[in-house]
Amino acid sequence: MNVSRPVVWSIAGSDSGGGAGLQADLKAFEAIDVHGCTAVAAITAQNSVSVQRVEPVATDLLDAQLAALASDLPPQAIKTGLLGSVANIRCVAGWVDRLRRDSPLALVVDPVWRASTGADLSSESLREALLRELLPRASVITPNRAEAAWLLGWDPQALADAATVERAAAALRALGPQAVIVTGGDAGGGRSNDWLDTPEARGWLSLPRVDSAHNHGSGCVFASSLAAALALGFCAADAAVVAKMSTTQALREGAAAGQGAGAVRPMRGFGLQPELLPALHTDAEFSSQAFAPLSQRSLGLYAVVDSADWVERVLAGGVRTVQLRIKQGTPERLSQEVLRSVRAAREVDAQLFINDHWELALEHGAYGVHLGQEDLLTADLGALRHAGLRLGLSTHSYWEVCRAHAWAPSYIACGPIYATVTKEMPWWPQGPDNLAYWCRLLREPVVAIAGMDLQRSQEAVRCGAAGVAVLRGIVQASDPAQALQDLWAGINEAAWAVPLPAPRLARTTYRGPVPPAWQRG
Repeated sequence: MNVSRPVVWSIAGSDSGGGAGLQADLKAFEAIDVHGCTAVAAITAQNSVSVQRVEPVATDLLDAQLAALASDLPPQAIKTGLLGSVANIRCVAGWVDRLRRDSPLALVVDPVWRASTGADLSSESLREALLRELLPRASVITPNRAEAAWLLGWDPQALADAATVERAAAALRALGPQAVIVTGGDAGGGRSNDWLDTPEARGWLSLPRVDSAHNHGSGCVFASSLAAALALGFCAADAAVVAKMSTTQALREGAAAGQGAGAVRPMRGFGLQPELLPALHTDAEFSSQAFAPLSQRSLGLYAVVDSADWVERVLAGGVRTVQLRIKQGTPERLSQEVLRSVRAAREVDAQLFINDHWELALEHGAYGVHLGQEDLLTADLGALRHAGLRLGLSTHSYWEVCRAHAWAPSYIACGPIYATVTKEMPWWPQGPDNLAYWCRLLREPVVAIAGMDLQRSQEAVRCGAAGVAVLRGIVQASDPAQALQDLWAGINEAAWAVPLPAPRLARTTYRGPVPPAWQRG
């Protein structure tokens, strides 16, 4: 079956050596499975050693290319690179405005200053035109550290530390772009750290640096991969993760073709490689020891209940992984409920996780805690790890998975797999395809959560879930004991069924800003 692919334009320079510019962009588009179109804004005479000449195309010719594309292949996203002249920048800005009158359009601006060979590709007039014409229209800009300093008129060596990079990104975002990603390819060091300043998340996306001289075109690939991910519907923070993974794989595949630095090689399949998943944290120097692993990696039925009475009931029914999830209550009642639940779980050697109330879990010696993303800002995770508690973290999208991954938890919960009425959420349901994807990508055990009944629980196990979290299917069942038996038997049966395949990338799940009624995960 033929499925229409999103259309993404690259408006940039042509690299006669085939490593960067439009040539790199088309490779990146193909790796993410979008249809790439090109408009040549500048022509370069270059090879792997040097850029020998740069000429902007005539503005009327650039305009004609864009008009031809707009009449037949309107884009969901545009990536700009080397534009060559102030007139060309203005031409592009005008087309962005025209296209946005008809439909939403993402614009990724890669502010090219110098080639990787060191050649100067810009000027003061071009810088001013970028600041005036494109940055206010940009969905995301993707400068490296030197380019960020150039845009701001700062000393090229100014962005030598993390705090200055963060300050520069905030200054750039104040100039109009919706999001800023300052890439760290030019920063050196053992890790490649990119600073995200987006509406959804702020922090450092981090992976071990690929030690390779063959990095020609890496900046182009990052920006074009990000544009492709935006065209697929991902928000800026998620698109940055996809771009980071794609670019890192492209660097790993880079090879020499001439006498100088070789070109990176974007390739399909990067999204399923666990070693390419970056960590996301607010501290550029962050490093976390892993939390203790689960006693039983295969959790099976994971009962989520709201009282010690229910904890005792599901334990009596044979469940050995339970979450106590009480959202309201006096401190005295909460403490009593946690203590009673901990004692009941110990009697049968069960894995009991306390939702949110990590202080009580520490005080009463619970097996583990389950936290939402918001709790990462306040919980003393070091104390929990030191005490030997297991940690489960809720996630809903790429950037949240990366933030959870940074803490090396005992398991990662992915949801909502199906629509849930237990809380208002800014997420579309992930569905079985996304669940299969996360189970394939993550090295941590994955728990499927939200909207799970017997059939969906079996499906989740076939997706690779180590555990299936069930709440309403137990506590609201007309016969809870029978429901437990049916769920347990069905999950065990599904473990022997044919696994479901995983897609190359997850589907976007973030549907917009967090509403006021959002509650902690």
